[in-house]
Amino acid sequence: MVQFEHFRCPLHRYTFSVKPIRHWVEQHCEGRVLNLFAGQTLLNVSETRNDLDPAMPAAFHLDALDFLRNWKGEPFGTILLDPPYAYRKSMEMYKGIICSPFRQLKDEIPACLQPGGIVITFGYHSVVMGRSRNFELERLALFSHGGAIHDTIASEERHTL
Repeated sequence: MVQFEHFRCPLHRYTFSVKPIRHWVEQHCEGRVLNLFAGQTLLNVSETRNDLDPAMPAAFHLDALDFLRNWKGEPFGTILLDPPYAYRKSMEMYKGIICSPFRQLKDEIPACLQPGGIVITFGYHSVVMGRSRNFELERLALFSHGGAIHDTIASEERHTL
């Protein structure tokens, strides 16, 4: 059964800078965490940070797809995906550099994830990794920002292989 949680909170261009969202993420991460689109907010978890923008506090400043394809370290217990939700946001957040195609990212993630690991994704959709990649949806969180602003959906999916 999928667990559902609902929160009211403001919207910010850096998702994890919003306290209810940051706290929710920190509570649900397991083991070592890969924050693939890290942004500026440091999380209180064992975090490996990647962000394409060299101005962001991250150990890696690679395109997300390049990071996943070239990772030689230990697999992660949790992978956080908080990419720009649309082409326009990608262009704004990364100064005109287009981010990797999301489908290719999702195909590469299992190779960097521990058996039974989780992927937590933020966006406008509730199922991201999906059964075709052997993931089961465990938890959804809806972050309502009010008015005409789109809600943010966080999905937590566990790799079942």
